[in-house]
Amino acid sequence: MRYQEVEKAIQQLIDAAGEDELHAFGLATITRLTTADLVDEADEEDLDEDAQAALATALETVTTAGAAELRALLDRIDEGTLADGDMDPGLLIVLTALEHWTTYLEEHRRGELYELAIRSLEEVDYRVSAELDDFLADPEMAAEYARIRQSLTA
Repeated sequence: MRYQEVEKAIQQLIDAAGEDELHAFGLATITRLTTADLVDEADEEDLDEDAQAALATALETVTTAGAAELRALLDRIDEGTLADGDMDPGLLIVLTALEHWTTYLEEHRRGELYELAIRSLEEVDYRVSAELDDFLADPEMAAEYARIRQSLTA
């Protein structure tokens, strides 16, 4: 399956899913991404001390915090971002995933969960470097796509 076909299939799954499936998918995906050790390689050049503390709190409370609490933490992280266009890729995946999850909680837009699904695929691609022409050829990528499909059709 080509990358564009995967994107299209995920969009169709998001469009067809019920609200309960969407929320469960989003929660499972943000949990997976925030516990994937993606920020381990980030250093002091990416975030100041307060932003690092806010990120740690966001990672610890992402499944229980409300939209307002997560937004306040994201604002602190944004204010303390030191990287100027060259942020650690793992940290960038986590921060964009947190942004999409928070915006979904605020506005309940399905597009935010589509973006969260794409971040989840990017996290796997970060580890295994999938081929665009056969995006699901790697077993880890195929497993993540299967997880996404199952979550959205449960």
